[in-house]
Amino acid sequence: MNAADTGWMLISTALVLLMTPALAFFYGGLVRSKNSLNTMMMSYISFGFVGVLWAVVGYSLAFAAGNDWIGDTSRIFLRGVGLEPQGTIPHYLFMCYQGTFAIITAALISGAIVERMRFSAYLAFISLWCVFVYAPVAHWVWGGGWLAKMGALDFAGGTVVHVNAGVAALVAALCVGPRRDYKKTPLLPHNVPFTLLGAGLLWFGWFGFNAGSALAASNSAALAFTTTFLAPMGTLFVWTLLDLARTGKPTAVGAATAIVVGLVAITPAAGFIGPMSAILLGGLSAVPSYFALLWRAKTSLDDSLDVVAAHGVGGTVGALLTGVFAQKALNGVADGLLFGNPAQLGIQFAAVGAAIVYSGALSFVLLKLIGAVIPLRADADAESVGLDLSQHGEEAYVHAGGSEASAY
Repeated sequence: MNAADTGWMLISTALVLLMTPALAFFYGGLVRSKNSLNTMMMSYISFGFVGVLWAVVGYSLAFAAGNDWIGDTSRIFLRGVGLEPQGTIPHYLFMCYQGTFAIITAALISGAIVERMRFSAYLAFISLWCVFVYAPVAHWVWGGGWLAKMGALDFAGGTVVHVNAGVAALVAALCVGPRRDYKKTPLLPHNVPFTLLGAGLLWFGWFGFNAGSALAASNSAALAFTTTFLAPMGTLFVWTLLDLARTGKPTAVGAATAIVVGLVAITPAAGFIGPMSAILLGGLSAVPSYFALLWRAKTSLDDSLDVVAAHGVGGTVGALLTGVFAQKALNGVADGLLFGNPAQLGIQFAAVGAAIVYSGALSFVLLKLIGAVIPLRADADAESVGLDLSQHGEEAYVHAGGSEASAY
């Protein structure tokens, strides 16, 4: 074991854990005030349900030996997981670090179905999803599974986290259906400063997400830290130019979204590409996500907080561009298309396609099974009064004149 590696991974685990409250603020500011607590709770509750299931069974399915498709049950209830080395850090610490990824990945999905999904149905979904969808895909890529053997590059979760969650979010939005007042009345953010705060804290935590994925205080961590520093800057630069060209008015919500898109896109590439490639990757990733967001707004798809455009599209673009910009001289693993290895891009396409098909199909099955037992969405009265009051019996903002809910 190595003390420096252990120290860095203790810090990285705490940084990634902070990303879930950061996501709560990012999402919570984007919804109407009557749904803000419910939206934030959809992130926070992942600590309890996904976190416990990760320790009980998810970690074993993701990282125990198993086969090419799924880990075995040798590590359920953390059997055989202790202070012995896992690489150069304690096994307990490796398990905790990977658990923070499972927690936030499940929470990401909530942005597509806020303001109308019944909280109990959501709990059932993310609990089953982390076991039957997230853990197997993590095993494919990081647990020695078939995508790892194929040579798929995913440094910190472009495919495992963002494509996986983005596809699940799309399926969930379609299964739950749109909000009852979608396209009938403006559905405006109630607290944009919350969203900016969340974006800033996400960027801060993302250094643990990406640089921590080196699993050591190493040159690889320093490279991932640098690319995570630069890529969102490239995205924000291009996104702002797009806003200026389209409306002449760059928005704060757009800036916050751009930062997240850049962070998502650099995640699979963080330890595999150089700094200038990171800026270029960040800038390129802005374009498809920006126009996917505009296109979605014209459709009947009510992906409330544009999880698909930010995470699904951003993760896909980042994963594919990893196959373009990867540089073996920096990462010691593989070159990409620009450095003489076009086959890597094909491998990246295969990995993204596998995650899309598996996550989409299993998410649909899980939602239909849950919907057969309990309703997926809140009833019309509950949605009208707000999910804070109807699902939790409390409100974010109570004014002197009485309950805020009376305004709805």
